[in-house]
Amino acid sequence: MKLFKKMQNAIGKLNAALTRTAGGRMASDERAEAYIGEAVKILIAVVIGALLLTLAYALMRDTVFPAVAQKVTEMFSYSA
Repeated sequence: MKLFKKMQNAIGKLNAALTRTAGGRMASDERAEAYIGEAVKILIAVVIGALLLTLAYALMRDTVFPAVAQKVTEMFSYSA
């Protein structure tokens, strides 16, 4: 029974230490801030990726697609 009380006391102290920081704020607040920070990083990466894909499509639409269309038309031109 003493061992159980000691374990329970140690777990209680550990739990108190983990949930409180030096400033008195809850550690869960810091974890929430970390999650928000990660979400912002992911959102920034998605936006930059979308911008890069849009830029790549715009460049291909103006330069690559017309050239490919012309080559395909020439390749299937049976009038020669």
